Formats: sequence, structure tokens, C-alpha cells
Amino acid sequence: MASIVIAKLHPPPPPSITGRHTLFGTVLTSTLSVPTTRQGHLVITAKATSESSESLSSPSVVKSIKNIWDTPEDRIAVIGLGIAAVVGFWAALNLVTAIDRVPLIPGFFEFVGVLFSSWFVYRYLLFKPDRKELFQAINKSISDILGQ
Repeated sequence: MASIVIAKLHPPPPPSITGRHTLFGTVLTSTLSVPTTRQGHLVITAKATSESSESLSSPSVVKSIKNIWDTPEDRIAVIGLGIAAVVGFWAALNLVTAIDRVPLIPGFFEFVGVLFSSWFVYRYLLFKPDRKELFQAINKSISDILGQ
């Protein structure tokens, strides 16, 4: 025989939810206070808000892709670029597999990767002014790619 026991705890104060706009959409963060009077019991209340799909992705990129797809003469070019991307990915995968089979080369590339990663961390991530410089370079590249 099964029995259900329902215990009503005092409701915790409502969580405070704050939003932060990023490049890819809004990031919601919340603060939750946990009652400490009874151990082993936790009450969580979550509320979701709906957002349109356009707010989660970059609207200018989606609109430009829709505009290119809507023109009939550009459809062939988009399909051709998609096929070329698949073929290029397949070729790159086969090239990496072929290089991986040759002795000593994978170890050398791994060593070069460790050296480059160490240099990158020292150059861009270790100190705050260098991180700002990296973010500026990334944002400039993104704006150049999107044509803004």
C-alpha cells in the first residue's frame, strides 16, 4: 500500500530574475534562496517567459539569408555553396585521417598545438587589457563579416 505525504513549507521569496543582452540573445539569470530549516527538502519555483525566435538569433543574418533564398537566381548559388561546403568538409576530414596515419606527424602537430595554445593564453587571456584587445578584434571581425 502506497501513501503520499505532502508537506507544505513556507514559500521562499520569489527569485529575482535579471536579463542581459548578448550577441546571440538575452541571458536570464536568477537568484534563488533556499530555506534551511528542514534539510533534505527543497522548493523550487520556475516561471518561463516566451520570446520570439527572432530575438534569439541575429535578425539581420536571418533576414539576409531569407532575402537570398527568395530570389530565384540566387537559389542555385546557395545550393551550390551548400554542396561545396559538404564536399569540403568531407575532403578535410579525409585529409586529417590520412595525416593521422603517418608516424611522428600527429605527435608533432600535437606539440605545435600545445605551444600555440600556451602562447595564445599568455598573449590574450592572462591580462585584462589583452582580453579587451581580443574582444575588440573579435567584434571587428564579426562586423566585417556581417558588413556593418
